[in-house]
Amino acid sequence: MRVLQIPILCLLLSAFSSYSQNIQSLINEVDVDKLSVTISEFTGEQTTIVDGNTVTILNREQANNELAGNYLLERFSALENITVSEQLFNTNGRNIIATQLGKTNPDAIYIVCAHYDSVADFCADDNASGTAAVLEIARILSTQCLDNTIVYALWDEEEIGLLGCQFYANQAAAAGDSILGVLNMDMIGYDGDAVGQPGDNEFDIDFRDIAGSVAMKDDILGVLNTYPFDLNVIEVNPGTAASDHSSFWNQGYSAVLVGESWETNDQTPFYHSSQDRLATLDLPYLHEMVKLVTGYMVTKGGLVAVDNTITQTVTSLSSNQNTGSYQWYNCDTGGAISGAINQVYVPTASANYAVDVTLGECTERSACVFFDATLGLDIFTTTELKIYPIPAKHFITVELFYENDTELNLFDVSGKLVLSKMTTESTTLPVKDLPQGIYFLKVQTHEKTGTYKIIKA
Repeated sequence: MRVLQIPILCLLLSAFSSYSQNIQSLINEVDVDKLSVTISEFTGEQTTIVDGNTVTILNREQANNELAGNYLLERFSALENITVSEQLFNTNGRNIIATQLGKTNPDAIYIVCAHYDSVADFCADDNASGTAAVLEIARILSTQCLDNTIVYALWDEEEIGLLGCQFYANQAAAAGDSILGVLNMDMIGYDGDAVGQPGDNEFDIDFRDIAGSVAMKDDILGVLNTYPFDLNVIEVNPGTAASDHSSFWNQGYSAVLVGESWETNDQTPFYHSSQDRLATLDLPYLHEMVKLVTGYMVTKGGLVAVDNTITQTVTSLSSNQNTGSYQWYNCDTGGAISGAINQVYVPTASANYAVDVTLGECTERSACVFFDATLGLDIFTTTELKIYPIPAKHFITVELFYENDTELNLFDVSGKLVLSKMTTESTTLPVKDLPQGIYFLKVQTHEKTGTYKIIKA
């Protein structure tokens, strides 16, 4: 930037359920540890893997940042639901672009961006901080269906004249792209005030009365005032033109810059030097900044109401989306599980599992969840419960040696519930009309649970 001025025991007793996606829950997914690791890798303070090799990104100056660009390509390519490209604009210059198409309004484009080149070694604040933020926001939002298109852009050659963003903005204007807002992050990790002191966590929003930039600034403040952030805003108008957002101003697009507060002289003292290291950053402040931008981007992206979270019990996994279609996956093998197309799935082996949920044009995959198939088994002793005959042809007898409200649920191998019954005493379940095959009987009281393999002959 150039400045002009649940513990396992709990799983045994109750279900685990992730919160369904809403703006706050996605804000909460911003992971400061992931941000820290990305900055450390991208500045060469620790090794990383690029093209299968262990490497150190020693420098990101524009004539020496090919390895850094390859790192970004691989990070984006590992995500779902985005298209990754590299935009070559001169002999050395290369923008890294990832596009997540909107499901409803694909031509309505919002850009979140940062430059990734530097002027010296390390340069953690300028601008590995903004680069890491773009990657983290893409990691979170790429798991969601959005109404509008989000472009995650990382510009090259900002430090020698804003060349990468100028090239992109000029081409976008020539093509008539409907870019509704550009949020640029440049140096978002330094805060010199002592934590908890008055004036702490100030940040600048630089804007000008160009296109809808003032309204865009107001929308960011709306997010700031709606959700809990530990941040204090400084509005700067007219804002600096010394970073990538100004190239979009020049083409008549709405754009703003967010970053640490140069307006109050609270910028890093290690600007444009190799002393700009991860250790000099205020990570809690960086965390809040990325959360704010995440909140804004998901708000403008327009979150489609599909819940891709999973509820886990000791015997089953179930999608929290109550309508739509489902396909369960074994994350360890990467393969779809044949026949596992119901909302509830009863795993038969310990592994990591996920589910694709499709609603209309939108398909979202859940996070992978580890299921321990041994949990909850054999909780009932033989003096408390007997199940027979196995194999069963006409009926299953469930013999209870106690009096308690007991829930019996019989699932097929795809996780579909085929029989259910409440009882306080020994009982039978009719299975005569069920197809031959393997089933699982879950027996549960408020104190104990167990899942038992049933063979229908």
